[in-house]
Amino acid sequence: MFVVIRGDLEVNETKLQNLLGCTELRAATDEEIRATGAEPGYASPVGLDVRKMLDGEGVLVVADRSVEVGGNFVAGANRPGYHLTGVNTPRDFSVTLLADIAQAQVGHPCPRCEGKLAAESAIELGHCFKLGTRYSEPVGATYLDAEENERLIVMGSYGIGVGRLMAAVIETHHDEYGIVWPPALAPFDVCVLALGTDEMVGEQADAATARLQKAGFDVLYDDRNVSPGVKFNDADMIGCPVRVTTSKRSVEAGGYELKARWAGEKRMAARDVLTEEVRRTLESFQPSVVPSTSATMRS
Repeated sequence: MFVVIRGDLEVNETKLQNLLGCTELRAATDEEIRATGAEPGYASPVGLDVRKMLDGEGVLVVADRSVEVGGNFVAGANRPGYHLTGVNTPRDFSVTLLADIAQAQVGHPCPRCEGKLAAESAIELGHCFKLGTRYSEPVGATYLDAEENERLIVMGSYGIGVGRLMAAVIETHHDEYGIVWPPALAPFDVCVLALGTDEMVGEQADAATARLQKAGFDVLYDDRNVSPGVKFNDADMIGCPVRVTTSKRSVEAGGYELKARWAGEKRMAARDVLTEEVRRTLESFQPSVVPSTSATMRS
């Protein structure tokens, strides 16, 4: 099979596969090219026995519609070291199938408006496929219609890429310290930190964790014997929406230090209203707020 396209364009293999109804494409070997009467490196459909119909004899030539725009092209002469100039279709070669198989490029006109196409980086979060009878036909998957006639099942599929969705969320919700999970997607609602080795601090942190879990929150409890700086850094990197810190100072003040991951300010929450304060903080999250990456101070 020959695929012909204007020299300033690239072939879109997905378009070509859909056109031909195949699942895989590969480059022809030198032997396969010579078997058609062409020459590797100088191949073109000029002078070949081009198939007139899809199911006929000869070489199948699929051409992009761009060959109809312009003229006097340069093409291989099917002889080593030679090219032809002034090549035009249909005078100099025939085409079996003419279709749009070109890769869209930046600056091309939009097919739906008067604008031009632009390219932007993106992540495919979900997709839908119209499968037709492509998979039901080989296995004989059928059903009976209202008239009791056996028909092939027409299939389709759709899906959401959870991993890709997470990547997109992190791309848009992060700062220089780590992830800033929106509450609806966070693996944990609250990160509870116990600072120091004071027994009362540990007891208050345990109580806060139990109280929050009983209220229905998913809690990540950090009671490791490491420095406060390590705990703060890890909490920011993981990105739980709310951080609840218990320290000797907070115990003496009769509550907990509470901080939203997307905001810089901290505040004290009394023990008896901790769950209400956490819930209010989570509800205050604004999806449109993207954290700034220009902060120079932290706690």
